[in-house]
Amino acid sequence: MEATRSDDVMSFRAKRRKELLTFAVLAFGIWPVVAVGVVGGYGFLVWMYQIVYGPPGPHDVVPAPPGSAE
Repeated sequence: MEATRSDDVMSFRAKRRKELLTFAVLAFGIWPVVAVGVVGGYGFLVWMYQIVYGPPGPHDVVPAPPGSAE
């Protein structure tokens, strides 16, 4: 049997609906979870780094001796 025009339209509509559903799941489901995981993972790595090596900033600042040019 040959595919009729109405079969083509239904196939197009079904494909379009499936693509829109896939887009919605990716855009509002998977990618936000991935983004939160990446940002959270980076924050965790920075936190662990600072636990081991200390917070950023000047370390062991020694005052200049009196009469120096500094």
